[in-house]
Amino acid sequence: MTDLERTVTAEGFVGSKHYIQDVENAVVAADNFSYMDPIDRSVALNQGIRLVFENGSRIIYRLSGTGSQGATLRIYLEAFTPCDGDIHLSSEERLQSLVTLAMRFGRVRRYTGRDKPTVIT
Repeated sequence: MTDLERTVTAEGFVGSKHYIQDVENAVVAADNFSYMDPIDRSVALNQGIRLVFENGSRIIYRLSGTGSQGATLRIYLEAFTPCDGDIHLSSEERLQSLVTLAMRFGRVRRYTGRDKPTVIT
């Protein structure tokens, strides 16, 4: 996660454009996000790496577990499809470009040896 955070917080990453199947994915925000409890207003820092794209899509990386050994990498993908968009695509089809970007940015294969998820929910 340290390498990923260094990549996404580097000068020029926000505003960069990444092409998947000739579709532009422009990064508009990237950070290690915090969570504020709405009840007691306590803040939990460094909750994960968040990438936000111009089209409203997001990629979130979170590492669960207390150490680097045996920790679980969770990657959350969110894509917006307007009412007049292709709403009949399966989730897998709709999210494929984000999967490609998430795998690339997170260097998932390099760090885990995996090229696909073990659990999809």
